[in-house]
Amino acid sequence: MAGCVMDLAQATVCRNSTAAAHLKVISLLTIFVTSMTGVSLPIVLARYFQGKSTYEMAILVIKCFAAGVILATSLVHVLPDAFEALSDCQVASRHPWKDFPFAGLVTLGGVLMALLVDSVASSHVEHVHYEPVEREEKEIGGGSWSMEVVGGGHGGEAERVEELMKLKQRLVSQVLEIGIIFHSVIIGVTMGMSQNVCTIRPLVAALSFHQIFEGLGLGGCIAQAGFSFGTTTYMCFMFSVTTPMGIILGMILFSMTGYDDSNPNALIMEGLLGSVSSGILIYMALVDLIAVDFFHNKLMNSNLWLKKVSFVALTLGSAAMSVLALWA
Repeated sequence: MAGCVMDLAQATVCRNSTAAAHLKVISLLTIFVTSMTGVSLPIVLARYFQGKSTYEMAILVIKCFAAGVILATSLVHVLPDAFEALSDCQVASRHPWKDFPFAGLVTLGGVLMALLVDSVASSHVEHVHYEPVEREEKEIGGGSWSMEVVGGGHGGEAERVEELMKLKQRLVSQVLEIGIIFHSVIIGVTMGMSQNVCTIRPLVAALSFHQIFEGLGLGGCIAQAGFSFGTTTYMCFMFSVTTPMGIILGMILFSMTGYDDSNPNALIMEGLLGSVSSGILIYMALVDLIAVDFFHNKLMNSNLWLKKVSFVALTLGSAAMSVLALWA
């Protein structure tokens, strides 16, 4: 309890609503620009390498760096923040929050929810993609037509598998963006509700770098998915505006309710939403990004040098995002 009193005393000294509002206004443009820069860079690099012999290798290395960023985001940034919010002395002294590690439980729920969505969506994609082909083969029947289908089967099957993988990658990118946007909204709302200048001032710079690296992670997945120009632009724009929109929402919530980022109810919501987001990002990073590339990618498995470079990229992405935890 003494720790609570000390924290409240420090917050009172740093509390300045007018200065905090000015910093938030500055942060809106800064974070938007850095977010757009981060998410666009892998896409621009992918366009540069497109058509070259090294394109597939380059996009794979970019994606591995992205996977490291996303994994570190979930484990080093989002999950510890969720545990910290729900273990705050104002929350942990209440029932039922002091009786059970809810942050871990809700993270588990986020993992299972991501698994459910991934499984259902993947099954639907496979069913829609293969059903017309099976129906066509049944209608064609036997005889010479059947021999023609079998003869050209290898090329057709390879194209169908490639198209299915592309659809799967698009699904992964979209679910991943949902998890990242969820996390970005939480960050923005928390910052928007805060009136603590001592917290906001270093957070503006740290969040800018945070958004660059998180954008690199999402942009690497979008680049590999091969979306149309319109869809790519829309996804990049949505990622870039989410944190600024969260900040604005947080400022509105503070003006309407008087709740700041130290309010117990705000801390509970931050902890629960952060836990769900962490679970989604952990699942996506480990299952749909890292496992797919390191265990099921033919190009990587046939090239030991590429696997080593990809692992280094994964490590660098994890390290770069982890270092930012010193400030945000």
